[in-house]
Amino acid sequence: MSDSAKAAAEPEDEKKPSAVEETVEIIKTVVYALAIALFLRVLFFQPFTIPSESMEPALLKGDYIIVSKWSYGYSRHSIPFSPPIFSGRIFGRDPERGDIVVFKLPRDPGVDFIKRLIGLPGDRIQVRDGVVFVNDVAIPRVDAGPIPDPGEPSLTVEQFRETMASGRTYVTFDRGPNGQADNTQVYTVPQGCYFMMGDNRDNSLDSRFDPDLQGKPDLGCAFPQAASDGIVFMQAGVGFVPRENLVGKAQIIMLSWDKDASNF
Repeated sequence: MSDSAKAAAEPEDEKKPSAVEETVEIIKTVVYALAIALFLRVLFFQPFTIPSESMEPALLKGDYIIVSKWSYGYSRHSIPFSPPIFSGRIFGRDPERGDIVVFKLPRDPGVDFIKRLIGLPGDRIQVRDGVVFVNDVAIPRVDAGPIPDPGEPSLTVEQFRETMASGRTYVTFDRGPNGQADNTQVYTVPQGCYFMMGDNRDNSLDSRFDPDLQGKPDLGCAFPQAASDGIVFMQAGVGFVPRENLVGKAQIIMLSWDKDASNF
């Protein structure tokens, strides 16, 4: 038999899948992709967009960052919507002073915050004339001169380069003397809790501010009532952050409005 005859005798192309079968395959592919993405998001990485100017100059509003979920282990807040399926942390590791941390706001766990970790459990934190003291020792800072405020270019902010005892160095902003939290009482950080501050010191609601302004009950780490003495708060703050509320450590800047931005 000739080759042409053989070809004619061979069966036609196999039957094509129906529209229903194709739809089922597409749905399966989407489900698998979502499952893989959820797995990676819960265990490894999670993207975040910076919502405010409170971490300038390290992070600008609108910057897109990647947070490592494994850095501090996992809690219920590692899972989307924070389901109350367990308490505490699994494979927990302690953060280090100076880390930039994403955490769930204690008074509203549906809100993500990002700040720099200044105080560890048992630390005594105080701000005096804008200088941060940890256990009665000032974090050394050097005046790095004024620059235009990234959030309000018509204004200027003073830069200070702070260096922690570990050698970690970062730049903070100061919008002027006598800010509403430039002088505070001594905060003693409870066990199992952390003290967070924004690098934009005069434009950050953080652990210096009373989280119970709206009369809500304490949600983890008791905040000293006297902390607000002499300070008029316009908004509720963060207070101390429970260990369980840590989501992860900021690791990579994927996209930034600052062309000179670098990783942490």
